[in-house]
Amino acid sequence: MARAATGWQAAVVAAAALALAGCGAAARRPAHQRYTVRAGDTLYSIAFRHGLDYHEVARANGIGSDYRIQVGEVLNLESRATPRAAPVPERPLGTPPAALPVTQAPRWQWPADGTSGATVKQPAGGLGLEIEGAGGTEVRAAAAGKVVYSGAGLRGYGTLVILKHDEAWLTAYGYNRDVIVHEGEAVRAGQRIATMGEGPSHRPALYFEIRLNGRPVDPAGQLPSRR
Repeated sequence: MARAATGWQAAVVAAAALALAGCGAAARRPAHQRYTVRAGDTLYSIAFRHGLDYHEVARANGIGSDYRIQVGEVLNLESRATPRAAPVPERPLGTPPAALPVTQAPRWQWPADGTSGATVKQPAGGLGLEIEGAGGTEVRAAAAGKVVYSGAGLRGYGTLVILKHDEAWLTAYGYNRDVIVHEGEAVRAGQRIATMGEGPSHRPALYFEIRLNGRPVDPAGQLPSRR
């Protein structure tokens, strides 16, 4: 029969068990806190998909002001993520975090002609307005900006275009049939960027979102009244 472990042997076994438990806990970290960059992703689209502000994601992962990411890179989407670059010294206790930029809203224009439907909530947390019209109707930039995403990689949005208007405001245009612009292109307010496709109900529609620092803002309260 095996002899009972000595005191120091028991301590070694206990330490090993604790270490293994720690590894298991790390392996069980929720998957939604990490994201592996895929082809076609941009920092803007990843932040948009998860209802985050791209500034926060960039800061949390040590990403520079060019917001460049690489396919296969694993991003931490926690608010207190470990940066991939040299760690930044912690703030003294009581020091508030750096404030996100706050700017006045652009002077919005309606992004398409048609009938305004109800405000729609997306499963991932988006909040937007469906505008019903005819297939092929012009989809226009609601304000001057820059195309930061164009693709169909976000579930529930169909073929999507995201415009960055300044450091705080983004707009998104979903359900498109044809996209006229490309990523990196500067667009004018009212410029045609796409044509209206079909929504989930298989009727021609545009899905339109406005986001302030990553958080959806009800477009119905932002767009000018129609006469």
